[in-house]
Amino acid sequence: MKEIFKKYKIIIFRTAGVVMLVVGFMLYFWISPKEVVSENEIAAANVARMEASVRGSSSSAKKNQEPSASKFVEELKNAQKAQIQYLTILSMIFGILFLGYSFIPKPKRDSEK
Repeated sequence: MKEIFKKYKIIIFRTAGVVMLVVGFMLYFWISPKEVVSENEIAAANVARMEASVRGSSSSAKKNQEPSASKFVEELKNAQKAQIQYLTILSMIFGILFLGYSFIPKPKRDSEK
């Protein structure tokens, strides 16, 4: 196993670097916020706004009953978003480091000549 790693070290590092960069970019574009809002999302927001105005004051009583659970859910979502951002950054950094290391020329020893 050790001989195989030594023999194919450059290929292993380049492959690992490319895979990590691809995973990093995939995560980045998968997570990145959508700047364009579709017409369906705008229509859904308008309907929700109209429903809220029709309900009036009855919706405020319901909101007061469950604020504690929503705080935990929001914290969990924020923590997950931060973890995915850190994973994306680390994946890209390790990918660049693996690729960079594989392209550094190694000095030849006298015994190998």
